[in-house]
Amino acid sequence: MTSAITFRKASRDDIPLILSFIKDLAEYEKLSHEVEATEEKLEATLFEQPLAGEVIFGSVMGEEVVMALFFHNFSTFLAKPGLYLEDLYVRENQRGKGYGKAMLIELARIAKSRGCGRFEWSVLDWNSPAIHFYESLGAKPMDGWTTYRLTGNALDALAAME
Repeated sequence: MTSAITFRKASRDDIPLILSFIKDLAEYEKLSHEVEATEEKLEATLFEQPLAGEVIFGSVMGEEVVMALFFHNFSTFLAKPGLYLEDLYVRENQRGKGYGKAMLIELARIAKSRGCGRFEWSVLDWNSPAIHFYESLGAKPMDGWTTYRLTGNALDALAAME
């Protein structure tokens, strides 16, 4: 299952692939009409200083099956950086194989290695499969928000998963 997945940081050469994942995600979320991303914009924001975010891919047998785009935020209460997951997308034909969970574990490990005190993301209210999945990992919805956060023991537990 996920033992075959490998992770790598995106490079400039991956810009068309990043845009492809973004468009697929937008279609899934019924938001294709809102996509303004272009290869030029992605190059300027993801690969030129200051970097606005980072992208990692999960690949199986040389094929990218999952993408995550994330950036750092800051918690004033914790006085620590946080990791914010802007987008996570598993190719439709690769869902149900554990690749989304594997990516979240990888991101939790990145967060821990960078001294982050929390790991957050948002989910559309109608996306009940994602909501159930996130809650199964220990993520909790924030009161009044649809943001999910892993902290403390839950973040440690996810980062420690194989």
